[in-house]
Amino acid sequence: MKLFKKILIANRGEIAVRIIKSAKSLGIRSVAIYANADIDSIHVNYADEAYCIGDVELNDTYLNIDKIINLAERTGCDAIHPGYGFLAENPKFVNACDQKGIVFIGPNTESMDLMGNKIKARNFIKSIGIPLVEGVTGDAEKLMNEYKKIPFPILIKAAAGGGGKGMRIVRSDSEMKDALEATSREAKSYFGDGDIFIEKYIENPRHIEFQVLGDNYGNVIHLFDRECSIQRRYQKIIEEAPSPTVDPELRKRMGEAAVRIGKETNYNSAGTIEFLVDSDKNFFFLEMNTRIQVEHPVTEMTTNIDLVREQILVAAGNELSIKQEDLKQTGHAIECRIYAEDPANNFLPSPGKMSLYVEPQDEDIRIDTGINKDTVIKSFYDPMISKLVVHSENREKAIVKMEKALTDYKIHGISTNISYLKKIMSFEEYETNNISTHFCDDHTDDIIKEIKDEKNSTPISIPIIAFFLYSFKDSYNRNGDNKDIWSYIGYWRNARTIKFELFDKHNETSEEFEISVEVQNESGLFEFQINDKKYDVIYKSFDKKTNKLEFYLDNQHHITTYISEKNMGRGFVETENAIFEISRNDILDDSITLKEIEESSVGSKENSIKSPMPGTVIKINAEVGQQVEKGDILIVVEAMKMENNLIAPRNGVIETINVKTGDQVDGSISLIILEEQKEESNE
Repeated sequence: MKLFKKILIANRGEIAVRIIKSAKSLGIRSVAIYANADIDSIHVNYADEAYCIGDVELNDTYLNIDKIINLAERTGCDAIHPGYGFLAENPKFVNACDQKGIVFIGPNTESMDLMGNKIKARNFIKSIGIPLVEGVTGDAEKLMNEYKKIPFPILIKAAAGGGGKGMRIVRSDSEMKDALEATSREAKSYFGDGDIFIEKYIENPRHIEFQVLGDNYGNVIHLFDRECSIQRRYQKIIEEAPSPTVDPELRKRMGEAAVRIGKETNYNSAGTIEFLVDSDKNFFFLEMNTRIQVEHPVTEMTTNIDLVREQILVAAGNELSIKQEDLKQTGHAIECRIYAEDPANNFLPSPGKMSLYVEPQDEDIRIDTGINKDTVIKSFYDPMISKLVVHSENREKAIVKMEKALTDYKIHGISTNISYLKKIMSFEEYETNNISTHFCDDHTDDIIKEIKDEKNSTPISIPIIAFFLYSFKDSYNRNGDNKDIWSYIGYWRNARTIKFELFDKHNETSEEFEISVEVQNESGLFEFQINDKKYDVIYKSFDKKTNKLEFYLDNQHHITTYISEKNMGRGFVETENAIFEISRNDILDDSITLKEIEESSVGSKENSIKSPMPGTVIKINAEVGQQVEKGDILIVVEAMKMENNLIAPRNGVIETINVKTGDQVDGSISLIILEEQKEESNE
């Protein structure tokens, strides 16, 4: 067996960790690179060697070909693995490796260049007789003149795109010009190539993909299918293998097509052929990703094949160690991508500092992540926190296992999609496989409503009582029992009134409660009075490792909560997957309410347009003195690889524009301010 001595991983986070694991299994030393912003990432310490190559900017770090190649030479690496994203599908990077005699662990530049560009790929696929969706290629000006050849709805794509970036659905003439312009701009920003193309959009399709592996000896195999139809903003959030949509006959035809594409392109690494499947089970080539995929773990768990290991061995000059007839799928695997984002706010990324991070623990669970504790999710990178993967003997049991795993996954301090994903697991349309790529568009409002309704049905007494008890956690656990509470409280043995404040982030409101608390005895019995109702509470335990607090309510209900502190006297209480932000105002006398924050900002909510997160201004659609209407897009901010349209909150006139295109911004400043509304005269 041919092996490399040392591999540099030109990536970050969970995929870097994943590659290092396979390298270690082969006895190959690994070199990690990291931006200064990633200094606490797991991959930095997990690799045999790690080197900082810059501060934050991508062009200075993970996209800097010269720095990466020079470091590989300096550290004696004979190969580089790019992971996915960044430079993984960049022929210039492959050529730079070749020039220095460093092996690129990925496909040859010919197949990468051919299949990495959607326009070239479409022409090639058409030439070998694989079904395609009708489309037109060209620049934005040409497409503006020729789009009427295709009936609406039309899908616009970046020619060099992938991962759902740079895609838009257009349903009318009035939308076309802005959509072409925005897609071309995103294509240039994300991929360095502004070329785009358009094609007929298939309504309610399934997104099915096939994993392929090829070597340098003409061997190509497929490792079956994955269902990837659950997507938001054109990016997958749930994948499973095998696809519950694909029957044996369709699997055979699609597998043969995938292998043929691999052979015709002389493909020699891990790659993915993506198809759309319509309601009549006709399949159409969508694209080929010439790299390892984010969702590769579901294939690994159902085939027991380490895809990254195979990539490394093929790149080292070995033949594929497996043949098509030796492969089979066993059981069912589901992957949920855990994102720092807010599903209730159009899945807007939510960077920030975690106050709690607890992973689920169970058999047949796999978590690919770049963190292992509460940390800061930065706005510079993709907001994915981890990939949660489960495996079971069939789909029904895998869904149940995933639902439990999501229940046990605890992240506080930032918004995540955990509750959203959990709700999908029990959603009838998902359970019965009545899904398409429109699933999130069709059902998100209902899912969010169910989540909010369940939270609103939680008695408000539970988070308040839990947060109070949390205040005494050190006292309770100092001697392994609750006898020490008296020394902690001191002379306080009579009832005392405490003010608690609950915060509603989405409505930007808060509600204050006055709570009367009386310690009844030394065994830890409390009497709470909340809104004229009394509760007998007995503390049970607090687990410092998981931040799980348990107590008895009225001697009947055993309540389990998870609690974390944002700062002194303010934090989060989770019960039944509903998370409450709460503060004890008697502890944090100088705490700032959401109302005070709003009043202290420049401009009121109705007058000021702010960015919801740190990002870069890429377009301004307004001028001082311009009359605008509510809902008009005034400014476009790119953050965490997504374009976010900031709209006018009301009809009005632009008074001030505080930024220009290219400026770095955050949520602390008003980007645009509208003139104050004049009160109408009663005369």
